[in-house]
Amino acid sequence: MSKPAFSPPLVLAGLCLTVVMSVRIHAAEKPNILMIAIDDQNDWIGCLGGHPEARTPHIDALAKGGTVFLNAHCQSPLCNPSRTSLLTGRRPSTTGVYGLAPWFRDVEDLKDIVSLPQALRKHGYKAYSTGKIYHGGYGRKKTDDEFDELGPPAGVGVRPEKPLVNTPSGHPLVDWGVFPHKDEDKGDWKVASWAVDELKKSPDEPFFLSVGFFLPHVPCYATQKWFDIYPSDKSMVPPILRTDRSDTPRFSWYLHWKLPEPRLKFLEDANQWENLCRSYLACTSFVDSQVGRVLKALDETGKRDNTIIVLWGDHGWHLGEKEITGKNTLWDDGTRVPLIFAGPGVSADGRCTQPAELLDIYPTLLDLAGLPTDKSLEGLSLRPQLTDASTKREFPAITTHNHDNHGVRSENWRYIVYADGSQELYDMRKDPNEWKNLADDPQYADVIARHRKYLPKGSRKPVPGSKHRILLYENGKVNWEGEDIGKDDPIPEI
Repeated sequence: MSKPAFSPPLVLAGLCLTVVMSVRIHAAEKPNILMIAIDDQNDWIGCLGGHPEARTPHIDALAKGGTVFLNAHCQSPLCNPSRTSLLTGRRPSTTGVYGLAPWFRDVEDLKDIVSLPQALRKHGYKAYSTGKIYHGGYGRKKTDDEFDELGPPAGVGVRPEKPLVNTPSGHPLVDWGVFPHKDEDKGDWKVASWAVDELKKSPDEPFFLSVGFFLPHVPCYATQKWFDIYPSDKSMVPPILRTDRSDTPRFSWYLHWKLPEPRLKFLEDANQWENLCRSYLACTSFVDSQVGRVLKALDETGKRDNTIIVLWGDHGWHLGEKEITGKNTLWDDGTRVPLIFAGPGVSADGRCTQPAELLDIYPTLLDLAGLPTDKSLEGLSLRPQLTDASTKREFPAITTHNHDNHGVRSENWRYIVYADGSQELYDMRKDPNEWKNLADDPQYADVIARHRKYLPKGSRKPVPGSKHRILLYENGKVNWEGEDIGKDDPIPEI
């Protein structure tokens, strides 16, 4: 009787080796993912053209090597609801998370949602995170079970001994300007350094590395070298129309009724408008340099070719437009954000004018990574546009701020409807600054009707624990942060 070619132990060992090799090959085929988030970053980015003087060479190079969405918008013009939406794949009107609190895991019917980092971990990714990804400290405890490895949190870093600007609110974060300090002492430098070190350690693959920068969020402090990039003249301030708010509904003021960020009136009275704009641009250029440090490390470790990169900002930011500064609005200045993809499966030098949403990032990453689709996600994969930037997309971008206030942005139009039924409509081809509200012109009734059909079918009231910038509208009454607003109450600081 002839001896078998393999003895049983060798057969078993061979099978185990085959399984292990198969798993390793499968893991190696998955692309790594590098996600870069920038806080309060509007379209003052070189490749987006939001400000003619913006200098962001590293972000611009990333866009050149991949696809940039020129008409991308957030789901909410506020940190916590925007990031909650992006990372859970649900709209704010679905979750009911509209303010800076609560953490969605503290809401009973939301606590078991599979977030983007959790979904990637379930499919073999090791998740690393540093800086601001979720709002504040949310998701940064080991018990939160969002990431495997955590680096330094987001933060301002070094600060002057006393505020540089005496703003009306006196809020400790609402400050800006130049003072002598070292870039290495800034919070974002430390965040980038941790990401660089982790990349050089050759992290377990496939990896999901999320890097969240704090600037240009206020306080916008910059060293002199970054300030010197931008001339001290009126070219720094954005164009405005003095009568801009005369044709906007009173309800539009309620979305940012009393906020720490000052109005344009203060900036002009205190001669601080140009200073704020220069500070914001200087901080944007500094953050761009930190993006460059991370991308350089990715190149030096030889991981660039097998890494999907996505860069985004969580919402826009006004710098005098519509007579305000800050976020919390449904106009382009409050909603338009950078959104760039690069890497495997992404065409180079793509410039897409189709509407896109931050909500689309979750399903797009699953798609690019070859992972199963999650039908509970409310966004759409952008893979068709990443393959060919001219690919049409019917669905617009929808931004929601508190219940029943929605902005609908298509390729050529912006439509806004507020909780009291008042409306705005802008032709973005002829009026990119949104200076002429066309909503009351009957010839545009069909345009409004086309955009209204995309409004969320439901609009959940704020979930328990909601606070900080919560606006309620019930039975014809307006309430901001627990305080009723009368129909004739003067607009604060105007």
